[in-house]
Amino acid sequence: MRSSAVLQNTPSTQHYTEQTKAETPEPAGSSQPKFQQFEGLSSRPRHAIGKAPRQTSKPDMQGRLVVVSNRMIDPKKPAAGGVAVALEETMRDNEDLWLGWSGKVGGRLGTQEVKTESFGKSKLAGIDLTRKQFDNYYSGFCNSALWPVMHNSAQWADFSPEFYRSYRQVNKMFASKLAPMLKQDDVLWIHDYHLIPLAEELRKLGCKQRIGFFNHTPFPTPDVFKEIPQHKELMKAFFSYDLVGMQIPRDVQNFRDYVANEKVGKNIDDRSTEAFGQKTNVQHFPIGIDIPSLEALQAGEDSAELINHLKKERKQGRTLMIGVERLDYSKGIPDRLAALGDMLEKRSDLRNKVTFVQIAAPSRQNVPAYAKLARDTRTLVDNINRKYGTKSWSPIMYIDHSVNRNALPEIYRMSRVGVITSKADGMNLVSKEYVAAQDPKNPGVLVLSEGAGSAYQLKEALQIPPEDRAAITGAYETALGMRLGERRKRHGPLLENVQTEDLGKWRSDCLAPLCADPSASTGSAGDHPVPAPQSKRRRTS
Repeated sequence: MRSSAVLQNTPSTQHYTEQTKAETPEPAGSSQPKFQQFEGLSSRPRHAIGKAPRQTSKPDMQGRLVVVSNRMIDPKKPAAGGVAVALEETMRDNEDLWLGWSGKVGGRLGTQEVKTESFGKSKLAGIDLTRKQFDNYYSGFCNSALWPVMHNSAQWADFSPEFYRSYRQVNKMFASKLAPMLKQDDVLWIHDYHLIPLAEELRKLGCKQRIGFFNHTPFPTPDVFKEIPQHKELMKAFFSYDLVGMQIPRDVQNFRDYVANEKVGKNIDDRSTEAFGQKTNVQHFPIGIDIPSLEALQAGEDSAELINHLKKERKQGRTLMIGVERLDYSKGIPDRLAALGDMLEKRSDLRNKVTFVQIAAPSRQNVPAYAKLARDTRTLVDNINRKYGTKSWSPIMYIDHSVNRNALPEIYRMSRVGVITSKADGMNLVSKEYVAAQDPKNPGVLVLSEGAGSAYQLKEALQIPPEDRAAITGAYETALGMRLGERRKRHGPLLENVQTEDLGKWRSDCLAPLCADPSASTGSAGDHPVPAPQSKRRRTS
């Protein structure tokens, strides 16, 4: 009897959604600079560039769009990540600026210089991190403190004081490098929890431009956010932004609840919030996917072994179930696999009839919690396969490495059930990709955790409470037994939502308030007025 079904690691050119790359940063001083791609979101295929329709145009802007993220688009690779895909074409066509970590580690504190290169008409500006900054700012406060708290897993957090000091120091450094590069009519768009204090640091330097922030992760309840020793300092930093964007209304409400519960300010109306002597607008903007890019993906030779193996499983009469994400405690992977074991224990008739394909590339293995999760998950897979498998069948095909993203749409289409069991997720774009990849005439069924932000939009999925193994098991049985008519009935509205609430709409919705007349805003732009521009920027279409 086989104890596990694990495909061996093969070289791949592009990782699947949410693959983290910062565990092996490029040494500073490499001959060819390679900017790391924005992590955590769906990517655009190399061969699709030039074929997919252009995104809907940005709102009219008076000056440049300045994007700042922890890591940046790589000009030598296809855009990866919602932000990169959303802005790639318009940034090529306009004189914009994108600043972030270069992906390189090395050098000494205080010696880092901004290295720029062209990206169409725009400029990319990369900054190296020292080894200490990488360890304390990125691996430390970002990954070991903020990430678990944002995902309601504060029990995994490490709040070492040196982590927060480095976090503030790196944000201060980014601000000091960015401020001299700004023009008076620029609009700034800052991304994610790595850079919460950036606007505050820029304001200290006298920057009066309109600045927006988008938080890609969930925003936790006040009690969880307060687990951070410096929670009040971080909350205060949000109020240096003119606009704070969240994924779904639940995140906005948690933010507003903190303000009310901690009595640091007041919620003026359904958008405006005042605290620490400043006002900001807090709104939700659910991120979407770029469907033309997804549709253009085609599996290559490097994925042939996996695709052929899955086809063989189907020919042998087995129904495929699929889970795709990096191995992270926020994803609930052990719960979903344990629920599969529960189903096979209960339903012996489904043994040798169902194969669960779990793609779970390890990430952040330098963080103890992630290393333990990898060991525990492997043990769980082996136990289930040993207990229920046969010489010719393993219930779980566990792929513990990256899979070429080009193969994912075909894998999605072959899978009758797509499984998302996140304990907490800002959005979870895999759920939307699964829906978009289905054959409308014979679609699969999405099992979706209520902890995923996408559950707010994808109402027709089989939604389950996170960490409820009995509910997950029941959803599996329902999905596997669902008739074609019911599958079509559910898939139609799901696909319509994914098509309507796409990546281009997210970008436009986020930028429109920042591009509006500052005098009409209730945000902090009123305290930091932007002089009227002399000329209007060209609109791309």
